Amino acid sequence: MEIIVCVKHVPETAEVELKIDKTGKDIEKGGLVFDINEWDDYAVEEAIRMKEKLGGNVTVITVGSEDADSTLRKCLAKGADKAIRITDKRINSSDPFIIARILSRAIKEISFDLILTGAQSSDDGYSFIGPALAELLGIPHVTLAKKIEFKDRSAIVNRELEGGVEEVVEVELPALITIQTGINEPRYVSIMGIRKAMKKEIKTLSIDDLGLNELDVGIQGSWIQISEIYIPSVERKAEFIKGTPEEAASKIIEIIKSRGMM
Repeated sequence: MEIIVCVKHVPETAEVELKIDKTGKDIEKGGLVFDINEWDDYAVEEAIRMKEKLGGNVTVITVGSEDADSTLRKCLAKGADKAIRITDKRINSSDPFIIARILSRAIKEISFDLILTGAQSSDDGYSFIGPALAELLGIPHVTLAKKIEFKDRSAIVNRELEGGVEEVVEVELPALITIQTGINEPRYVSIMGIRKAMKKEIKTLSIDDLGLNELDVGIQGSWIQISEIYIPSVERKAEFIKGTPEEAASKIIEIIKSRGMM
């Protein structure tokens, strides 16, 4: 089975204080640590498990700068066979549809049975790339997969709905499936895997290689433009009450009285 996995190199922002840059349209990225998007990590693991069970090859592809090579090499170290980076300064400020279009141009030149993407990315959370990419390629798609099995030329997919409900759907291959966290347990990268990955070639493409120009990408080609990014003001703050149960109860009563609620 020939599998393509779309991955994204994202900043880890969970435990850092974010700052808005001078443009007011992005965050300050200096000093931030970047790694593979969490959802994409699960997609890579699922693809490698499929390859180990069914044979074939796994190709990882990303749109980004040379910095994204660390994410691609991590995927290669885990067991991916090939890596492609689409890199071009003219891509900067492209909206999700343009990114999907860029990916579709590259993927059309590759033979594949299945495309996997993360259900969303941790930095912008659009959940847009997978469905848009499938539409551009003219193939069916399934989102939020929690389990995937195969029958002949079809995939049987358990997808996660609200409230813990799961839906089972069958989709004919070739298809695109977006992966939810928890579908598997991503493996750690071994030292041997890292050494092998460092020797593998990362193929690079520009928009010229894909038959696109500066009018097709960036702000000029995008439908969506970010007007402002801001950190919401905190209207309420939590107050922690310490002490024995009796002391805490007394303090709570004082607070309630002071606010005219009693």
